[in-house]
Amino acid sequence: MTDATVTTPVPAGPARFSVWRWMRSDMRAALALTYLIILVLGAVLAPFLAPYSPTEQNIMNMLADPSGEHWLGTDDLGRDTLSRLMYGAGNALYASGLAVGIAVLIGVPVGVFIGFVGGWIDEAVSRVIDAILAFPPIVLAVAITGALGIGLTNAMLAVGFAFAPYLARTMRAQTLVVKNALYVDAAVGFGASRFHLIRKHILPNAIQPVIVEVTLLLAVALLAEAGLSFLSLGVQAPEASWGGMLARAYSYIEIAPTQMYAPGFAILFTALAFNALGESIRVLLDPTVKKI
Repeated sequence: MTDATVTTPVPAGPARFSVWRWMRSDMRAALALTYLIILVLGAVLAPFLAPYSPTEQNIMNMLADPSGEHWLGTDDLGRDTLSRLMYGAGNALYASGLAVGIAVLIGVPVGVFIGFVGGWIDEAVSRVIDAILAFPPIVLAVAITGALGIGLTNAMLAVGFAFAPYLARTMRAQTLVVKNALYVDAAVGFGASRFHLIRKHILPNAIQPVIVEVTLLLAVALLAEAGLSFLSLGVQAPEASWGGMLARAYSYIEIAPTQMYAPGFAILFTALAFNALGESIRVLLDPTVKKI
């Protein structure tokens, strides 16, 4: 009788995340990322790809319909709409990134701090957050922009400050859940410092919902920039801005309605791409969903 060789099975390690597998399994994320990459490339390469200067005027060819010479037509000053759309993409992406970046820098640390410390500090800061949230974000942004001064950077700083309480509230709620987890209690038992607990245990395990919310806020920030530029509080003429283009086109909607389409669809598709990407990331980070 021969001896049987017994082999102990080795447990498989955690599957490594692959962007390509994620893209192949989630068509929504693939389309959103592809669109955003094309948008970024178009904004960066606008000086080389745009057929005309965004400020070049031709009063003899105002409000022209799309043609072979001007693929998306011209505005009320004869400027090429496609060129202004490409240059405006850079301002739109810069505005969204700046506003959400400011919101993250303010909201995440505040949310972690008050959630971890608790007590009267948590209560006092939470009431301040609730008071700020009582104001509509766009109204608060307009007020802050008026105080700081008109301009794209000031407008997006104001939008970022208006968004920060939303991230702070989300981060506080997640911190309250995570800090009571057993692995945090175990780390405290081993003598871990507060900074170590926050850096190694609480922040990595509480940040997932904030990542999803950030992608969604990018779309809201884009709409906020368009709204502020529409009100002449953001990008100033003659610089190109999707909101500014929409504002000028609105004045001629009865005689040249096609002028509304290019900036309107650009804002719509970009906001949808941010929202779709956020939803895909939410599904990806959901522990109840089978991972890639």
